[in-house]
Amino acid sequence: MRVLFTVSNWPGHWYSMVPLGWALQAAGHQVKVVCTPCQTGPVTQAGLMPVPLLEAMDMTVRGRLHNYRKAEVGTWPFATPPPHPLTGEPLRSLDEFDMAEWSARNRDWAVGVVNRSADAAVDFARGWRPDLVVHDLMSLEGPLVSGALKIPALLHLWGPCGPQDPVPGAPPGSSFVPMDPVGAFERHGAGPMDADVYTHVIDPSPISVQPPLKAERISVRHLPYNGPGAVPPRQSPREDGRPRVCVVWGTSVSGVHGPASFAVPRVVEALSDVDAEVLLTLTGEDRARVESGPALPPHVRLLERTPLSLLLPECDLVVHHGGAGCTMTGLAAGIPQLAIHAGSDQEVIADRVAEAGAARSLVNAEADAAAVHQAVTRLLGDPAHRASARALRDEMESLPTPADLVSVLSGLVG
Repeated sequence: MRVLFTVSNWPGHWYSMVPLGWALQAAGHQVKVVCTPCQTGPVTQAGLMPVPLLEAMDMTVRGRLHNYRKAEVGTWPFATPPPHPLTGEPLRSLDEFDMAEWSARNRDWAVGVVNRSADAAVDFARGWRPDLVVHDLMSLEGPLVSGALKIPALLHLWGPCGPQDPVPGAPPGSSFVPMDPVGAFERHGAGPMDADVYTHVIDPSPISVQPPLKAERISVRHLPYNGPGAVPPRQSPREDGRPRVCVVWGTSVSGVHGPASFAVPRVVEALSDVDAEVLLTLTGEDRARVESGPALPPHVRLLERTPLSLLLPECDLVVHHGGAGCTMTGLAAGIPQLAIHAGSDQEVIADRVAEAGAARSLVNAEADAAAVHQAVTRLLGDPAHRASARALRDEMESLPTPADLVSVLSGLVG
């Protein structure tokens, strides 16, 4: 069986698909991953074969354009303006960027990007002749290839957020389903592109936090993959019995939402008088901000880059930005979580896990040190949160493994 993965240009969107790719390859099937050139390295490092023929707008720029539109309509939550959509520099005023002028000037380019990627994906698929397609939620090319070649497709979710979920803060009717603004589906005979195009959805979410779906749900156990990395030196034993709190911050948050969204200093302040060992896992500019700032309290340590799947099982609480990778790894570890989100799918995911009792969800723009302190002390002090987190972990572990799914996927091929 030949299986074509199509992925969007952000690793967090498709990392959850990696174990299924491994399982398919281990069972003797061929897997190729159609992607943008910037994903060639991450796909290769994940042990899969990239086919870098797609084009796409940079996801950080795309996110900043979305935030600028929110500021224009008055739904931007921070007191300071969002970053400049193109440069990422702080804006003093929204007048420093003309969205209408930029959109008009770049329309032909944007149309060309979608058209070229659509054609490239379909052309490659017609030549390679896959038996089915697996794709992430942001990948337009997956359902396009499926419709053009009349082969099965499976949408693989990255967490408890799906195509039927509305986008928080967006106009009514908005969803996470990618649009087809250039009519590529009609041009390739693939039918219309909307949420009804999904007939089978692979959902790695624990049962209690599964998103609503119209399609047939195929549950799978989430096996955390957070990118390559070495096993870290074993943490020193907690001789005094203090809880261990891990603070993780996504590298894209500040780039998309601006410096006001960098909540780590607020978190460190909130944890300054909490009787716990605190581990900070930061990279890039986020790490540099902390290293150049005030000295960290003695009970707070800045770690080198470490895959979360190796770190969180030894922790009692994880504080993060609400990203699917952090959330799902925390669920697999069975520990409570504090999500300080800035909206979009992060808000959907954080609220869903909080409703199940395993987390607390805070809006980034409203999460001052006092609010973070209160949330952390409740998560550490109330055993109900630990019980809920372990229950979700048990649900996750009861689901079929990616290896179990191989026969299910084979059964979809006529």
